[in-house]
Amino acid sequence: MSDNFQIDEPEQGVRRITISRPDAMNAFTFPMYKELLGLLHEIRYDPRVRVVILTATGRGFCAGHDIKAGGAADWVPDDVGKAYQARYTLDVISAIPVAIRNLPQPVICGINGTVAGMALAFTLAADLTIAAQSAKFVNSIHNAGSGAELGISYMLPRAVGVQHAAEILLTARPVPADEAERIGLVLKTVPDDQLQDACIELAKRIVVNVPMGIWVTKQSLWHNQNAGSLEQAIEFESRGVHIAQSTQDKVEKRMAFLEKRPPTFDFT
Repeated sequence: MSDNFQIDEPEQGVRRITISRPDAMNAFTFPMYKELLGLLHEIRYDPRVRVVILTATGRGFCAGHDIKAGGAADWVPDDVGKAYQARYTLDVISAIPVAIRNLPQPVICGINGTVAGMALAFTLAADLTIAAQSAKFVNSIHNAGSGAELGISYMLPRAVGVQHAAEILLTARPVPADEAERIGLVLKTVPDDQLQDACIELAKRIVVNVPMGIWVTKQSLWHNQNAGSLEQAIEFESRGVHIAQSTQDKVEKRMAFLEKRPPTFDFT
């Protein structure tokens, strides 16, 4: 792993990924996209990681893509035209919000400063987002000649409503942390020096629940945003209930509750 990401476990079951390129406001280079995808892939198949915290160092969460870094994506064939280059490039980058949303583990974004460009998609794809009071959100994708990519036009209206999303997407004005909390772009804001503690505290409240139960609940939460009816949503939930309650971890959760102790799950 490069120095662009720091990995630690501040609590048992909590994997923290910290973007660490502060001199460039944590802007992404092409290799960083593939590196983050690799980290997410490893986590997906590690049941002992119960919650993921995605955060960053320095004054900003991520300034988007680093246009100063130059170069081209190494996954793009050399002998294709400009339109094909763009499509191949976006194919990998746009896989990141999908990977975040599809992880079995809940993802908490800890926003320590400015979020700009494609990084807005990371925060929207997360299950829960906590922002430092100094944070702000900027749709700087307009600087690249377009106003939305990586699913932002899909996720943002579902988070804040169509009217707020339209203004944010069309004007590209900065949205400060307090407004982001008010319109539902983030769960809450906290003082800057309390951001990491707030993310960890939220994660600790999740890891005490049945692992498979968390997995199927996250699936139900997001898939049922597009359910065609209440009956369809309930049917999807009911299948998850059957799966979660068939695990031994469900028995352990019940015993821990009765014995007034923390549960110890073995993923069976």
